[in-house]
Amino acid sequence: MSQRTRRNLLIGLAAIIVIGAGVGAFFWFSGGSGTASVPINAECAPEIINRNAGATVFRITPEESEVRFIIHEDLFGQPNDVVGRTDQVAGDILLNLNDLSKTDVCTVKVDARTLVTDSEFRNRAIRGQILQSAQDQFEFAEFTPTGITGLPDRITIGTPVNFQITGDLKVRDIVNPVTFDVTATLVSNERLEGTATAGVTRTEYNLTIPNAPGVANVADDVRLEIDFVAVPVTSEASQS
Repeated sequence: MSQRTRRNLLIGLAAIIVIGAGVGAFFWFSGGSGTASVPINAECAPEIINRNAGATVFRITPEESEVRFIIHEDLFGQPNDVVGRTDQVAGDILLNLNDLSKTDVCTVKVDARTLVTDSEFRNRAIRGQILQSAQDQFEFAEFTPTGITGLPDRITIGTPVNFQITGDLKVRDIVNPVTFDVTATLVSNERLEGTATAGVTRTEYNLTIPNAPGVANVADDVRLEIDFVAVPVTSEASQS
């Protein structure tokens, strides 16, 4: 190898390192701290509460709940499932034990800024470039239910119930219809537990994965999951 060729290779390598460092710094600083701007709070439209007079309002407890996304990628040539998690989720479930057909679910909010994976570099790329949740206008993802199907006529304490909730899922400024498969159990009159899962695609929400060292073949399919615990609130608290 000639001295000139060696010099050109070294210059090219140095340029790659500089560019890579610059991209990494951009991801790092554009992702912000991941700290929520405000406490997560349930928001239920007054008309939903009014049309369900007599229903018990069960409110999701963030401390005992978790929202996740799962997406597959190849990381340095090895298959890898990326899992992002947060407990910053809020929502109300209006449950009428005498008439389950009147069950309602209010808008469920998730603070996407607080999602974390096993990599802080990835976390910052999610906040800064993918979900853009570091920006205040895109901090929250919201699921607004439009229909519930599959509920039985009655519910028994301790017995799981399977049903579906269809609604509009908003991520950034894009809204698409999504159906969640739900399993819920009324553990007692004071506690409702459940899980819900759905599938979406990155394409639907225009979620672009930036180039990152070692990351390849990121799947288009994304699995969404929520494990929730909800407890009753007073009528006054439900309207706050």
